[in-house]
Amino acid sequence: MLTHIVLMKFTDPERAPEAKGKLEALGPVVDEIRKITVGLDVVRGEVSYDLVLITEHESLEELKAYQGHPAHLEVAGWLRPLLSARATVDF
Repeated sequence: MLTHIVLMKFTDPERAPEAKGKLEALGPVVDEIRKITVGLDVVRGEVSYDLVLITEHESLEELKAYQGHPAHLEVAGWLRPLLSARATVDF
């Protein structure tokens, strides 16, 4: 099992709930996503990110297939210009 974590900081944090909805909608569409969790930060501290995306995949190949899936590419294309920072961890 491979877990993919993405932390996102928005230039306008008010856009994070809209992004959450778009990311959650990927779960039923992308077969390579075994589990998806999207959370919004509630503390809003100085070092906080605004949103976390956690997906689980059976293998590295499934993660790569998810990342290349047209639905993911569409959401990512919409999302990236809204971000001031992004960090990922895959384990």
